[in-house]
This record gives sequence, C-alpha cells and structure tokens, in this order.
Amino acid sequence: MARLVTVFGGTGFLGRQIVERLTREGDTVRIAVRHPEGAKARHQSDPVAADIRDDTTVASAVAGAAAVVNAVSLYMERAGLTYRSVHVQGALNVAHCCARLGITQLVHISGIGADPRSSSPYIRARGEGEQVVREAFSSATILRPSVMFGPDDAFLRTLMAIGKSTPVVPLIGGGVTRMQPIHVADVAEAVRLCLTDPQRRGQAYELGGPEIYSLRELIEMILAQMGRRRTFLAIPFGIARPLARVLEYLPRAPLTTAQVDLLMQDNVPARGASGAKELGMALHRLRDTVAALVSKTEGCDPQLPSPEVS
Repeated sequence: MARLVTVFGGTGFLGRQIVERLTREGDTVRIAVRHPEGAKARHQSDPVAADIRDDTTVASAVAGAAAVVNAVSLYMERAGLTYRSVHVQGALNVAHCCARLGITQLVHISGIGADPRSSSPYIRARGEGEQVVREAFSSATILRPSVMFGPDDAFLRTLMAIGKSTPVVPLIGGGVTRMQPIHVADVAEAVRLCLTDPQRRGQAYELGGPEIYSLRELIEMILAQMGRRRTFLAIPFGIARPLARVLEYLPRAPLTTAQVDLLMQDNVPARGASGAKELGMALHRLRDTVAALVSKTEGCDPQLPSPEVS
C-alpha cells in the first residue's frame, strides 16, 4: 500500500537515491530539507522546509507520515553547523518527534565505526547520535554503511581526477586502511527493505559491498581501469590531519579531518554483525561501476550492470 514517508536530507547523495527508490515503489515521499527550492529544481516531489536542528520544523515535516528516514549527514563543520548539532541534537529532534507523533517506523543512517567513545569529533558524534535515537525511539532501525559509491559521487570522481591530473598519488596513512565500499543504490534498497518488514524494527545493520580493498588496492584498481600507472606517496596521519584542517578553508575541500579520522581505522562490517546478507540483498560490485564511469568519460554512456548476489 502507498504511504507517506518523510526523508530528511532527501537532496543529498544518499537521500536522492532513497527518494527515487521509495517513489518507484509507489510511496509518496515528503523531502525535508533546509532549502526546499533545491528539491523543486531537481523535480523532486513534495519538498518542505525543515532544519533538523529546529524541533518545530522537524515536527511539521514528520506530521502525518507513516515512516521517517533520517539521511542527514555533515562531513565538515562550518558556520552554525557542528557535528553535535546535526548528528546528535538533530538526530534526537527527529527521534523525539517521531515518538511524540506516533510514527511507527524510523530508519536512522549512521556509519560503520560510529563510536561515542572516539577521540574524533565526527566519529564520536555519530556514535552519540545512535545512542540518543535509541533512547528516544527504541524501535528505530539503524543502518551503518561503509564508504558509499555511485555513478555521480565525489569519492570515485575525485580519485579518478587525481589519477588523471598528477603523476604522484598521495596515500593517507600509507594506504593500508581496509574498506568495503557499497553502492549508494544498495543502501537505498536496504532502507526500503527495513521500512517494508516490521521485523527489522529495533535492529542495526552494517552494510558493506561484496569486495574488501585496502585504500591502495582500491586506487590501483581504478588506475588499472583507466590504463594508467602512477607513483604513490605515503602521507602519515600525523601530517594528513593538520593538512586537512588547512584544506577545509577552501571552497571545495579535497580532504577533511573527518575523512582522515575515518581512514585511521578499517571501514568494514564488524564480525558477526547483521548486514546485507540478512536483508537478502543483491549488491553492485565497485569494479563494475568504475568500468562504467571510465567508459563514460571516454565518450560512452553504458548502463550500470545488474547487481550480483553477495
């Protein structure tokens, strides 16, 4: 049956995919964003103005919905926006409003490695956000994706641009960090599945793709697909973090302190954690998406391949 689903952050990288997936399923989606004119410009349905930090606007966006998804993320602090205000207080506002207004389903997007005890402000805020959501809305479903990729993401395009423009490729922390990248469309499908099955309520799922790479292996794979060879330069974390702090002053920071912090530990699902397998999902392979992107930049525009069963 068609239902109304409010998606906070519906114009973001993941949010757009969630909106598209739910709409294709027949749901009516209310996109809750700070700047609804951006959603209108993208021809997305029913955008409403809502600031996750403002309990009043959150309540208005949630009212009347059958389910709510919080896909808001902040990777770099700037004027008026802090990790705590978005990932902790904002998440609490959404959870409180859902509980107060009788919403039966809430999906909260976090990330692998979220830890309230972390020394990293970003990672700690994501962990504290999970805690306050659980306390305010115990039946919330929490999704923790690994690094997300897709045909229009900054992650792959940045790595490809570096591979094209410079003979030397920097490797933060020596490139040994392991990650299990997952296609953004697969995360959106996980959201849909969790909203569809009542048994998913109150559960947490760590979402990784079908392949594990070290950062170096991932970049080497991309370069091989591009037909290029490059020299690697290891950048110790002790240098990378202050460098990222300086780069954050640029209009489009190529590296942030949050990204460096995330690279300081492996970004793969914990052993024994529920994930894509328990959700019965098929997953896209990273190398297939990279191949499609490389072909597209050379003048072709192939369809992305069908996902494989993981």
